Amino acid sequence: MRSHALPFAAWIAVMMAPWPPPAMRYALQTVLAGALFLWLRPWRYYAAPRFATWGPATLVGTIVFALWVLPETGDFQGASSWREWYGRYAIRPFGALPAVTVSSPFAPSACGWPLTIARLTGSALVIAPIEEFFWRGFLYRWMIRPNFTKVEPAPIRWGAFWATALVFGFEHDRWLAGLLAGAIYGWLYARTRDVWAAVWSHVITNLLLGLYVIGVSAYTFW
Repeated sequence: MRSHALPFAAWIAVMMAPWPPPAMRYALQTVLAGALFLWLRPWRYYAAPRFATWGPATLVGTIVFALWVLPETGDFQGASSWREWYGRYAIRPFGALPAVTVSSPFAPSACGWPLTIARLTGSALVIAPIEEFFWRGFLYRWMIRPNFTKVEPAPIRWGAFWATALVFGFEHDRWLAGLLAGAIYGWLYARTRDVWAAVWSHVITNLLLGLYVIGVSAYTFW
């Protein structure tokens, strides 16, 4: 349990700290949680990656990226009633349309390219695998049986499956997109029986999202 939970706990603890400034804090999260992840090696409880699953995982990760950004393309103020509902109730805090982000502490103009790249790297290569080993590898299976390393990911146990996806969703401000992402990653893990497929899919989602954020200055997603 420790090997799965501590890297994620360290990430959250640093994220909630009031100092240093956001871009530097994210770099610190990346280094500390990444070091713990490498030291504790949660992957030692799993089979080696099966690269045959990475093609489907890449497709799944791309679909999740699309689900994350497409509902927010265009101007909320002139959008359809669906998009207005999405802005008010599928993004926390509830009830008000999200403010347009005109600047960001993660933009190169604010923090410099090294810290922007650290943000991209931490999102894609550090927190994505940490989260998959925590949410899918540990929590989903632990909810089925405390001796979670003995629990196979399939057949899906729907109570634990949806509970994990829901909590994963509310970990994010875009809770509905997060819920769908958690369900899709969980389904992929159960379907392939390979946690590395879920890891790779999550990496692809976060990498594409980060490149999109930087490419079009869509820093509201960061």
